[in-house]
Amino acid sequence: MLAPPHWCLVDCISDLHLQRQDEKTFAAFRRYLETTPADAVFILGDWFEVWVGDDILQIGDPFIAECVAVVRQAAQRLDIFVQHGNRDFLMGQALMQACHATLLPDPCVLEFANQRWVFSHGDAWCIADTEYQRFRHQVRNPQWQNAVLQRPLSERLQLAKQIRQQSSKNSVYADVDTALVQQTLRQFHAHYLIHGHTHRPARHTLEAGRERWVLSDWDMNATPPRADVLRLGGSQRIIQRINLPCF
Repeated sequence: MLAPPHWCLVDCISDLHLQRQDEKTFAAFRRYLETTPADAVFILGDWFEVWVGDDILQIGDPFIAECVAVVRQAAQRLDIFVQHGNRDFLMGQALMQACHATLLPDPCVLEFANQRWVFSHGDAWCIADTEYQRFRHQVRNPQWQNAVLQRPLSERLQLAKQIRQQSSKNSVYADVDTALVQQTLRQFHAHYLIHGHTHRPARHTLEAGRERWVLSDWDMNATPPRADVLRLGGSQRIIQRINLPCF
């Protein structure tokens, strides 16, 4: 995608894992959207801790309604883009329309500030975790998703609970495969990759001066609190890592 000429600042965030039990992190998300000077915000997956289908919008859940309202309000003054993560891969167009946001493919290439930026959740490149890749292949299959979405909402909520319990047994995510990342950057003629998923915030220098920037997860209950924003700015291609508690 080509950034509109009026964009001066672009923010990237990931792995917020929003859920009704975590009021502090949701409050930080709300405050961030109300105050960010960015012209566009890219949420690179795992916006929600779990998303079992857009029909959840119809049951009047107060937390979901508040999440939608916050994003819809922010979308009146900035552009918001979303990618699927490993927790919210069932997000669909109904949610995007309710939020006035745009769902992006993964990976996505943005032309901005005279550079090509690759945005991704990042989990597809964690190929060393073969068990997870088998799971990912299954749940990203459109036929599997259609079959699951036909099941009652109560069954999907129980299935999501089981998946979360299973994933919580492994608290350490495999890292992305460097060779695969470099191949992807060459393929897209891009200099920068920005992704989340691994919860290992860092800046990595790759071949030919390319860079991989990793976003942190968000957890305002942690010590210290985490709410990582990567801000891309202007013709000078300034990259600034911001943590919301510093605001």
